[in-house]
Amino acid sequence: MAGGSVLVERDGAIATVTLSSPGRMNALDKTMWAQLGAAMRDLGADDSLRCIVLRGAGDKAFAAGADIAEFKNERANAQQAKAYSLGGIGWMHSVTDCRHPTVALIQGACVGGGLLIASQCDLRICNESARFGVPVKNLGLTESYDELQAMMRVIGPAASLEILLEGRIWGSSEAYEKGLVSRVVADAGVIEEAYAAARRIADGAPLVARWHKKFIRRLLDPRPLAQEERDEGYACFDTEDFKTGVAAFLAKKKPDFKGR
Repeated sequence: MAGGSVLVERDGAIATVTLSSPGRMNALDKTMWAQLGAAMRDLGADDSLRCIVLRGAGDKAFAAGADIAEFKNERANAQQAKAYSLGGIGWMHSVTDCRHPTVALIQGACVGGGLLIASQCDLRICNESARFGVPVKNLGLTESYDELQAMMRVIGPAASLEILLEGRIWGSSEAYEKGLVSRVVADAGVIEEAYAAARRIADGAPLVARWHKKFIRRLLDPRPLAQEERDEGYACFDTEDFKTGVAAFLAKKKPDFKGR
């Protein structure tokens, strides 16, 4: 069976990154991990971009995790698994490290590595039919520290341990209750809502969105803030976008931000 691919489309200031692995519920093989990393790094460097939507091809799955068929060749022992995982984590972190806001559009199965990718996104919007889990206990596998970090940041240690120890699949309602997803939308409306969220993000000042991502991530680090970091919290007042936003507000007009 042919391998999958990661597809990138642009619609103005919004990009869509699609995980596509026909017949395999969009499970990611090594090539797809590399393509995902390259796509996110390229998009992250594009100043004209304001939001990225990550999704799976079709409506059956966001991604069903790693391609288990690869294990016998790529992860047959601890040494191989470490090398594979270190590479994959680097590619996965390209989602976390992206300067632009990211929205995970989740339909159907979002399990294993698929859930770990979604956890790296800033917003997670799913349909009512979505289901979530990390059933690696059934494969005799552990998630590495790096792989667990984003999931634990989103749902905390107790829920993370619950999903790993039991290995059961959560429905959309439970995922929302535990904070795994930002919102749950009817199946027929989830695509529209995800892109509506992306447009709301794209309508805002892009420098501000990037700063807020940076600031919140930094505040999760227990180290004391340096004075230069505190000063950056006021840098927005020297931007053209600040002047544009205030003028538009006073004139009761929609602002046209330039990212300067």
